[in-house]
Amino acid sequence: MAQIEVVDSSGDSDTERRPLHIAVLHPDLGIGGAERLIADASLSLQQRGHIVEIFTSHHDPKHSFEETNNGTLKVTEISTSFLPRSVFGGFYIYLAILRQLYLVAVLLSDYYIGQTKKPCDVFIVDQLSACVPFLRWITGHRVVFYCHFPDKLLAGGKEADVQAPKKRGIISRLYRGPADWVEERSTGRSDILLANSQFTSQMFKKSFPSVDQDIRVVYPGINIAATQPTLVSMNRFESKKNVKLALEAFALLLQSKSSTDPALKNVRLVLAGGYDPRLPDNVETLTSLISTAQAHSLTWHVVANGTAPLPPVGLAGASSDDASSSAEVTFLLNFTTAQRQYLLRSPNTLCLLYTPGNEHFGIGPVEAMACGLPVIACPTGGPTETIVDITSVSSIGSGTGWLRTPIAAEWANALKEIIQLSPTDRKALSLRAKRRVKENFGMEEMGVKFEKALYEAMEMGPVTDSPVHGSDLAGGAIVVLCLGLWWYLAGKASLGTIPAIVLTFVGLGSAIRGTIRANRANE
Repeated sequence: MAQIEVVDSSGDSDTERRPLHIAVLHPDLGIGGAERLIADASLSLQQRGHIVEIFTSHHDPKHSFEETNNGTLKVTEISTSFLPRSVFGGFYIYLAILRQLYLVAVLLSDYYIGQTKKPCDVFIVDQLSACVPFLRWITGHRVVFYCHFPDKLLAGGKEADVQAPKKRGIISRLYRGPADWVEERSTGRSDILLANSQFTSQMFKKSFPSVDQDIRVVYPGINIAATQPTLVSMNRFESKKNVKLALEAFALLLQSKSSTDPALKNVRLVLAGGYDPRLPDNVETLTSLISTAQAHSLTWHVVANGTAPLPPVGLAGASSDDASSSAEVTFLLNFTTAQRQYLLRSPNTLCLLYTPGNEHFGIGPVEAMACGLPVIACPTGGPTETIVDITSVSSIGSGTGWLRTPIAAEWANALKEIIQLSPTDRKALSLRAKRRVKENFGMEEMGVKFEKALYEAMEMGPVTDSPVHGSDLAGGAIVVLCLGLWWYLAGKASLGTIPAIVLTFVGLGSAIRGTIRANRANE
């Protein structure tokens, strides 16, 4: 059985190694934790002298991080807008895979046919692994895959039940089976596997027993020098993020506040996060949160930042700019860096409520601790690795945050404890939190670990297990399949979806089986 290890950043520091040309493939470069990681990893590698280019299927300047828009990072969008996100309300994962394979087909054609781009030295792929075998076999270059979480455990868009996953029915197994098989087999073809936490690495090993590579933990890092006090809540507006927990805990806090307690006077809640009106889950989640605020008689305000269309709530809450200063709850959609810094620097910022359960890593608590802020989070997943738990008031002198079960009453009690911290206790907690982030979660630390993994991948030499190198007819066939698929979809997108899915999996399955046979023949 392969071992799970945490990469030691104090390892190899060969300054004679040449800078690398790195291609990063990410499906949708919007606003979220995975996108923040890709931007920060690219920035860190760029600062270390490497050339980094991000390739993505979707990049909206109004719904993405500033570094990806202002020229700091080179981003190339290979649009797949002609492809639907779903068919008959389903097939999300298969269409996501298809979009990724289309992106790879166009990229490879630019490399080897149009020669409009110089081939890279090494690839970083994250979230979807389906393209990994194609990149390795066709280019002969190594691939580092960054594991966020097994997609098979996220099917349905809900929080992953990692303790006792529900047994699938026969229809679900038939639907998910091919996608799960592709995810496991293609992940296993990666040259180096990285994960965002020990929790994620353990879930990958448990979910994909055939993947026998070592999985190294590279924690997402943050720019410590640029980060200021964080928002009260920072999550995408998705149901699985459970932002409703923060809202209900806040409502209980207000119900219990004493008019004579100055610490609770004029307390407000800011719920900030990525919002994409194209995604039904985003629209439904925001609508539900606004309805919850109204049910608790909370005044609310939406800062849209040009995002349109907004949910058709049109109800009794405050929604004009004039009401922003008095609203008890502010929904901040697709916040800009300037807005974020303004809120993070506020001397009245009290803590971060980080609501997701079984979060794979969770950058929010780290950003909060870098600001010296207390954190409340669920006692599952990545936060158990980033936060040192304050189990009771008597242990305030040793922790950096509160890990509490996702029950609104427990979170409201933790909020009371945080608000009532003495200046001495708050300052001591702040120093501990900042020290923990500096020692474990800085961008420099992340960049060193990524760089080490990339150099190690390069030192493996050209890919030799490919069934498609040289004059091998299979190689030509798969290249033709990719390019033919690209041409066919570009011309007949509305008719080509289902046949494309079938052809894609036939080609991918044949290629993987060919490699397995080749490996067995060499043993």
